[in-house]
Formats: sequence, structure tokens, C-alpha cells
Amino acid sequence: MAAFATYPSLLDRTVFISGGATGIGAAFVEHFARQGSRVAFIDLDREHGQALCEELADAHHRPLFLPCDVTDLDALAAAIAQARAAMGPIGVLVNNAANDVRHAFGDTTGAEFDRNIAVNLRHQYFATQAVCGDMRALGGGSVICLGSTGWMKKNAGYPMYAMAKAAVHGLVNGLARELGRDRIRINALVPGWVITEKQRRLWLDAEGEAEIARVQCLPGYLMADDLARAALFLAADDSRMCTGQDFIVDGGWV
Repeated sequence: MAAFATYPSLLDRTVFISGGATGIGAAFVEHFARQGSRVAFIDLDREHGQALCEELADAHHRPLFLPCDVTDLDALAAAIAQARAAMGPIGVLVNNAANDVRHAFGDTTGAEFDRNIAVNLRHQYFATQAVCGDMRALGGGSVICLGSTGWMKKNAGYPMYAMAKAAVHGLVNGLARELGRDRIRINALVPGWVITEKQRRLWLDAEGEAEIARVQCLPGYLMADDLARAALFLAADDSRMCTGQDFIVDGGWV
């Protein structure tokens, strides 16, 4: 049976996570809470957000759920300020919120384009901007931006999502030197095909099972917990000299 790491530097550290109510985001919330971090998370899904807090009521610090739409930049800034007031300066930011809804290139409107970028990219930029002062005051911090291997594999069916996720790598590279002067690290955590409940319900069929078996180097499903454990390393002091990098967790697909 596998035994996983505990990171003493994450104890009592304040972590802010977007899109934390379900899927990969919920795994982030749980794993950081179990490390003893002070976790605040935002999501549109009130039901699952509140339920997750109840599930983690026995953690060292009960997580704080703040309903928020990341496309509303004023609401995002207010949620970050509320988390700071409740839990102290933010030392770790996990930019996770996203939506990989399928869409057709030929049918895309300008409004849909703007909405997709707001959901999948824009909030990462402004959330990072909002926590930099905290991290500077703390003497450093870690920003983790969720990318995707979907654009690397040239998948069809979500061109705006692929574009936004590719741009995450540019965001990380564009800020690594500027933030690094204050010992603020910024990295892209890049998932492959993570088999969440949503993926099982919508897209995992016999053809998908066969593709995983054929293409993925490691057998078995890539799970949300696998991404969460990588995020813990990137947030902890153990990764103190890692910045401006892409950390791919995909079972060896790309």
C-alpha cells in the first residue's frame, strides 16, 4: 500500500483555491486541509461546496467556502479579501476553476469567446495579482495554475478551452521572473485525462477505456488525488527552487 508525504511547511499555511467544490478542486481542498493548512475555496456550486466543508469538519482547520463566480472580477477580489480577513495572508494560490464544455469553432460568437476566456484564463491572472502583496509580506509564496494536456494532444471539440489552457503556460513564463524577485513561485500543474465523476458520466466509454490502455504509459486511471499530491509538493517549501515550469501529471500520455 502506498504511503504519501506529509509537508510540515503546509501546516497553518493559508491556501486559496478556485473551483474547489467538485472534481480535482475538491481533491485539492481535502488534501490541503488534511495537511493542516487553512483552506479557503470558491465555487458557484453552493450545495457541493457546503457539503465538502461538512465532510472536512474534523480537519485541523475547517475549510471556508465562499460562493463566487470567477468571471466577476469584483466578486473574486472580495472573496480573496474575505479569505484573508478570516484566515490570514494567503501563501498559496491554486488557480483551478475552469470549464471544458464542448463547442464548435464555426458557431462561436464574440460573447461566448469572452465568457470562455473569463472562465478558463482571466481569473488566473487577476487572482495572482490579488495575492502577490500577501506573499511578498510573507517572504514568498506559491502560485499553481492549472493547465491541461488537451491542447498538446490536438484534441478537437473545444478550441477556446485549448487556447486558454495553452495560454496558462505563457502566463506562468511571463510572471516567473517578475514574481521570483520576491520569492514567489509560479508553476503550471498540467493534468492529463483525470477520471472524475463528471468524466465518467459524460465521456468515459468503451472507446475511452481502450485509448487509456493503449496510450497511457502507466496502467490504471489518473485520479484527482494524483493531481492533489503534486499540488502539495508545489505549494510546500520542498519545491522552493521550482518556478516557471510545467509539471505534467498524465500517466505518461504526452
